[in-house]
Amino acid sequence: MLKTLIIDDEINGRNILKKLLETFCEGVEVIGEAESVKTGIEAIKKLKPELVLLDIQMQDGTGFDLLEKTDDKDFKVIFVTSFDNYAIKAFKFSAVDYILKPVDPDNLIEAINRVKNLDSGNNFEDKIDVLISNLNSLDKIALPSSDGVRFIKIGDIVRCESDNNYTMFYLISKEKILVSKTLKEFEIMLSGVNFFRVHKSHLVNLQYVTKYMPGEGGYLILEDGSHVDVSRRKKEGLMKVLMG
Repeated sequence: MLKTLIIDDEINGRNILKKLLETFCEGVEVIGEAESVKTGIEAIKKLKPELVLLDIQMQDGTGFDLLEKTDDKDFKVIFVTSFDNYAIKAFKFSAVDYILKPVDPDNLIEAINRVKNLDSGNNFEDKIDVLISNLNSLDKIALPSSDGVRFIKIGDIVRCESDNNYTMFYLISKEKILVSKTLKEFEIMLSGVNFFRVHKSHLVNLQYVTKYMPGEGGYLILEDGSHVDVSRRKKEGLMKVLMG
């Protein structure tokens, strides 16, 4: 059983989460509840949960305050949040699990299942540091690779290339990182931060475009010397962006 602690300053929120866990999430045991940063820290120390469902905004502080004041973070966390779309993008960039209020049972089940599948070396504290940074400015992205989770500055990514269900990241340092997620997922995440899907196989950081070479679709020359094909149907949209 996954020993779970619920920390939320609203009793109704705690009751809903508890009921949903009991109804939909097999293998989860709610071992306690807390209603504040202070009582949450005490409950973590006393109960030693494996998972904490953590509200972000509470009367005496935030969920981040709680984590900063907790010495032993030997547990996993799913944040429960009412944050806006910008903040949600920060969560995604940081590879930190979250569920939105009001809580949807399917989203809760998915988050619980992801937590169950995490190994012990999942860089949780690093992810939280990146999340807090990204809430102020979206400047890093978490890339799970074969040797752990890499936290990469978005500005260091020159381009991304599809490799079936994988994506290869090309960095300005010439380093390459293979990630087991589709290019579509990263297209969604990186929309709005100067990236453009120029081809079914290519997502490009426009800050590194040095030249466009015309043709049926044409191709781009990037600062690292790479040539990236542009599809015919993407050409018009790309030119509008490049020409302002």
